[in-house]
Formats: sequence, structure tokens, C-alpha cells
Amino acid sequence: MLMSRYAAAIPACLLVGNTLAWAASDAPPSASAPAAVKPVIAMAEPLPGDFWTYEVQDEISGKISAVRKNVVTEVTPRDISVRFTIEGKDTQGLNVYDRSWNLKENAPWKYQPHDGSGIHPPLKVGESWNFAGDDVNAGNANIWKRTGRSKVVGQETITTKAGTFDTFKIETAMSRRPTNDPTRKMEITGLTWYAPAIDHWVKRTVVARGNGHLLTNNVIELVEYGRKN
Repeated sequence: MLMSRYAAAIPACLLVGNTLAWAASDAPPSASAPAAVKPVIAMAEPLPGDFWTYEVQDEISGKISAVRKNVVTEVTPRDISVRFTIEGKDTQGLNVYDRSWNLKENAPWKYQPHDGSGIHPPLKVGESWNFAGDDVNAGNANIWKRTGRSKVVGQETITTKAGTFDTFKIETAMSRRPTNDPTRKMEITGLTWYAPAIDHWVKRTVVARGNGHLLTNNVIELVEYGRKN
């Protein structure tokens, strides 16, 4: 996103690939950065080749469930396309975001107008925003209604394996219901620590419940990031 848009602040920001379109998110930060941490490179406009690698920990099992790499493939005035791969698997896919990192598409799902997991610039402690939309599955024509609210609750310095970052901490709560069965309900809560210096979140937690039953409890942390040389 635009570094210039956050020049006066220090940020934070739901779905990594999308359990929520999120489920890729939050536990206590790593105690310390590794010995050989690369210097922080400020990211301005996103460019093809920019990348962020995340470690996903399943808090239910206590194990690392995935290492996921996101690489920008294309940037337009409206959208950012990001290819994702998972270490050790043939899995590969494409996420399409708007310029505020709200997820718009992750085949077969389309989020209209978006999933609400991005930021809402300019970020400022105390600011909040609502979002609503339809999650449309192009494969089976199922539609889920989504509503939610996010709030910037503070500014924190976060340390992960990728380094130490000044962030905005954002709380998000949302619910989803399928239009063909309104008795079903999914509730998702999350925390996002968004760092403007790298135009991305460095830590995220996602807890998802289906009809009150715990389905997902993930903590996602940044382990590496950079730009195309």
C-alpha cells in the first residue's frame, strides 16, 4: 500500500488466504529476533516481486501447520494480485486484493465488494469501520452474507523472526451466514498487527466458530519479507 499515506503514523490490519477468506492468524510474539535479521527496507507502492512469508501455528494442536509465501504478481490502480504457495506442497493459488488489502477474490470464492479484512486508511487509534457483503462461491453458487466491524485499538512494537516492527493493532469481529440455511452461523474474531514500513501485517490471529463450536485458532507471524532485486 502507499507508504506516503501512512508517513505520519505507525500501523496494523482478516483472511490470509481465507478461512475467512482469513484463517490465515495470533499468539504472543516471538521473544526475540534471530541473530542475523536483515535491515528493514521501507516499502512504498507495491510492486511485482514483493513477498511476505508467514508461519501459521495451529493453537489447537500446538504445531506449525503451514509456511506460506505470498508474492505480488501484478499491480493495477484498483487491485493487487498475489500468488501464494505453501512450503512442501504443490498448492498454489491467486488472491486478488483491493489497494487497502481487502480480499476480493480467492477462487472459487468472490467477495463482493470485499471481505473486510484489510485496513482503512488513514489508520488512527480509536478509529473504527463497519463492512458488509456477499461471499459468492462460483463453483456451487452458494452465497454467504458477511457483516463485521474493525477497530484500531492501539500501537505496538512487535518482534517476529523477520525483525521488529512498529504496528497498528486492529481488532476485527465478523459473522457469516449462508443464504440457503440461515440456521448456520460462523463467527470469526481476529487481531491484526499492521506495519506500514513493509505495507503488510506482521502478525495476525484468527479464531473461527461454527454454531458456537471452535473450528480454527491460528496465529500467523511474518518470518521473511522483501522486494524483487
